[in-house]
Amino acid sequence: MLKSQINRRSLLKRSAGMMALAMGGGTPFLSSRAAYAQGADLAGQQLRTIGLSVTVQERILEEFKKLSGVGSTSGTAATFPDAQTKILSGSKDYDCWEIIAERLPAIVMTDNVEPIPAASLKNWANIRDTFTTPDAKWDRAAQIVGQIWADEAQSVLNMVPAVYNYDSIGYNPDVLSEEEANTWTSIFDPKWKGKSGLNTDPLIAFGQAIMAMNTLGLSDVKNPGNPTAAEIDEAAAFLVSKKKEGQFRALWGDFGELVNLMASGEMVVSDAWQPAVMAVKAQGKPCKYAVPKEGYRGWAIGPSMIAGTTNREAVIAYADYWLSGEPGITVSEQGYYSPSTNIKDVMAPEKYAFWYEGKPWVGAEERGIKEGDLRDGGSLEERSKNVAYWHQWPDEYDHLIQKWDEFLNA
Repeated sequence: MLKSQINRRSLLKRSAGMMALAMGGGTPFLSSRAAYAQGADLAGQQLRTIGLSVTVQERILEEFKKLSGVGSTSGTAATFPDAQTKILSGSKDYDCWEIIAERLPAIVMTDNVEPIPAASLKNWANIRDTFTTPDAKWDRAAQIVGQIWADEAQSVLNMVPAVYNYDSIGYNPDVLSEEEANTWTSIFDPKWKGKSGLNTDPLIAFGQAIMAMNTLGLSDVKNPGNPTAAEIDEAAAFLVSKKKEGQFRALWGDFGELVNLMASGEMVVSDAWQPAVMAVKAQGKPCKYAVPKEGYRGWAIGPSMIAGTTNREAVIAYADYWLSGEPGITVSEQGYYSPSTNIKDVMAPEKYAFWYEGKPWVGAEERGIKEGDLRDGGSLEERSKNVAYWHQWPDEYDHLIQKWDEFLNA
């Protein structure tokens, strides 16, 4: 895990004010129901989960209930800070939090997580290397494989990855050229003054500002995801200056808000989630996802077991279900990725080819995607080679939040 300098008191103090990030057949899981039944009576357990609506979806929970035999399921859609506040305040209403990996220290350092043994996950054998093998270009703690494991031996997980992606910039191709859009500086370009958007999560906004500043020659930060106090000060000054100049049409935190602003033309460029870009296109409005020359932001979300739950086996079964492939279909067709290669066995071949392999769309038009269209950014392999940094919990988190407050009040 990241060796953050934040302590328990500071974490609890800050949790309430943290900004929002928001936003089958042939699989081993189906044959594992009997195996789960041998270890525990899932019919006597329940699964109560909380997390973003990206993963906490009623149809996914209903299918999990049917396949696993668990007694009942319930899901609460909540932003990361809202969920964190509830859990750190001692709420016993949930068995797992579908957390983003960068925020794991919030529950690890406060003893609110119970690690899940990898050996208890029947589908773990088909996890992608991204989650088991460190990339030599980053320190271990600065990438996803260094965040999810509870031990160096990689035997127990603080979070089982369920969904991941590489985030970029959404833009109107009728207004911006690809050359103009394919850089993080586009969000801060005076040419788009008053029509640019910025996410309200400080861990996102600071990293993007730093990448833009690096390109503009205003800084030389090696890890935008974990800046020093001095680097945070420089980025904060840059953000405040842009805000005072009227650069931003909106600071957005809600998926629907982003879609509406982009679809209406009020914003022509903004940091964005790929599903939001797809939603704008589905309305028949021009929208593309940039391929930033600096690289993407990488992140992953997945179930973490809340310490003290009496539904331990249900949480493990739910985490394993996410790796079975089936629930990955729903999120993949929104523009996300499944961390398990099982997705290839259950997804329609032509859909998998489009979303994962960078091949042209085949078939009838669907949500704005037409015959012959390509996924922006190309294949998973191509996009994974163009990652600037993985989201992290900064060592100087408190200082970053203080500077973000100053930005909001500027």
